[in-house]
Amino acid sequence: MTTNRTPVGEVRPSQLLWTYGPGALIDLPSLSVVTLGIDQWEKDRCQPVTEPRLLTAVRKVLGQQVDSLRMPPFQKSEHVDQWSAEANIGVPVRPFPRWMRCVKCGLLSPFDTGLFEIKENRFRPERTRFVHKECRGSKNDQPAKDADAVPARFLLACRNGHLDDFPWRYFVHGGNSSCKGKLRFFESGASLQTENLWVRCDGDNVHCRGVSRSLAQAFGKAGKENLPGCRGRHPHLDHFDEECDEEARAVLLGSTNSWFPITLSALAIPQAKDPLGQLVQDGWEFFDDLDSETAVAVTVKALRKTGALPGIDKYSASDIWTAIESHRNGGGQDAIGEADIKGPEWDVLTATNPPSDYPHFMSKTVTTPPGFEKHIGRVLLLERLREVNALLGFTRVEAPEVTSDPSERPQMASLARRKPDWVPANQVHGEGIFVQFNEDAVQAWEAYQGVKHVDQMLNKGHRGWRNRRSLAPDEGYPGIRYAMLHTLSHLLIRELALECGYNAASIRERIYANTSGESHQAGILIYTAAADSDGTLGGLVDLGKPENLGRLLRQALNRSKICSSDPLCSEHDPGEDGSLHAAACHACSLVAETSCEQGNRYLDRSLLVQTLDRGDAAFFVGL
Repeated sequence: MTTNRTPVGEVRPSQLLWTYGPGALIDLPSLSVVTLGIDQWEKDRCQPVTEPRLLTAVRKVLGQQVDSLRMPPFQKSEHVDQWSAEANIGVPVRPFPRWMRCVKCGLLSPFDTGLFEIKENRFRPERTRFVHKECRGSKNDQPAKDADAVPARFLLACRNGHLDDFPWRYFVHGGNSSCKGKLRFFESGASLQTENLWVRCDGDNVHCRGVSRSLAQAFGKAGKENLPGCRGRHPHLDHFDEECDEEARAVLLGSTNSWFPITLSALAIPQAKDPLGQLVQDGWEFFDDLDSETAVAVTVKALRKTGALPGIDKYSASDIWTAIESHRNGGGQDAIGEADIKGPEWDVLTATNPPSDYPHFMSKTVTTPPGFEKHIGRVLLLERLREVNALLGFTRVEAPEVTSDPSERPQMASLARRKPDWVPANQVHGEGIFVQFNEDAVQAWEAYQGVKHVDQMLNKGHRGWRNRRSLAPDEGYPGIRYAMLHTLSHLLIRELALECGYNAASIRERIYANTSGESHQAGILIYTAAADSDGTLGGLVDLGKPENLGRLLRQALNRSKICSSDPLCSEHDPGEDGSLHAAACHACSLVAETSCEQGNRYLDRSLLVQTLDRGDAAFFVGL
């Protein structure tokens, strides 16, 4: 990360999608910065990621002008001369919020007024900081000396994705004021609760000298009266929207509700008839303009050195040239234009002869766990898979809506001032277990009266939840089939994390429950997808073997029958409080937010087993 070519810290490339993307605040030890929009990144330093299905889905949301998915820029070597050009590789950031607070005297002022000076540490970028040059202590009676200045930890945000500095002068004066007096931040009690945090004006004007106000009056109902309207500011774009009718809310620096990423992900599934054809399709940008077998040999030699297309060096130049000509003539083009992400994945995972040894996909069919033949139709072990994620935009204050059509998210803030021609992406490799359920058993279960009752409860909670957010209540409900599969997925993730040796947050899920097409889906994929070595160790696939998976399923179901929060957990009715889960809580069913594709929504363990409150909706009976 650099600000005005001054390195200020480091983050991992994957964090630029999930935590610190464009518009997000990065809270460093002595500094707070905002990541600037992608139109200010060095596009040429961002390596392209090839995944045609995901690119098509991104274009459906952001427009046809998006021509590529690209990795964030990063240094390939840790041993870099700090004064070299390579040391400046990174993403641009800018100090935000502008208002700083002196830790000695409490002075509040923007960093660009000349009262604060930046102290750069080229060899320890994370120690770069601002100092108050003429600080004389809290009582103004000490010799002038440098004192550290830290970001003022209060901001304004709204649901339209805007972010602004806290209006300190407006707040302390109770409205617009021409006073230019110095502001001081001070504490009045032993704790750091907001009612003990105050801001005071030390101006010369007799009407505002010594006037002060507690920060408690910036939150809740009091905040509506004491804060101005939203100015429509996007600090990562250097841009103000013309108008914004959303309420500006006070948020704390570092709070999780200041930035929620909106992402799309896709599994790299085989779309060609053979592994070489798939490699050519994946690396088509390298082969598109080649006109001879000799040119192919030169390109493959270069690819071998860079490692940009692993596995291509196993084939001869003549075979690769044949595959290139086949691809140009239309081979392997059928699925590239498909915007549906999960549909083609389901077709590959449920194929009679699933692909077994492709560059990013290796699978093996195993027998169904003993005792579960009535419920489970198939188990597929994915010994090798690749997931590609793309960042579309972000929201603030409230988490993004999970809808079938991401373009229906009006509150999504843009990553660039203009329509982006590329979006940040990353790819991770891992392994997984796919479980396909018996469609006849699922349909018979859906006909139970108890299941229909739970369906009505969850749907009522869904409608109430959307009504409170002024959203169309009849849209977005995934259905009772999804809720059952989703809950089982969570129970299995919790059980697998105890035995497979992986970090629980590195295990993810994909739920296949679409019933709108010709063939109904009923399956779950539990897989590892971490940017580091987590995800490629083989521990998860080993637990998918029949003898292990059957034991884990029984353990998971037995644990879920009684929760340590019962009877409150089992008796929870989402229709009464407008929540999005029934018999589910942190003690029994919830997992890390990074693992769940629905943000821990639409869960109910009574759909799987008999609970203290309900026994007529269980899918697994008699185990």
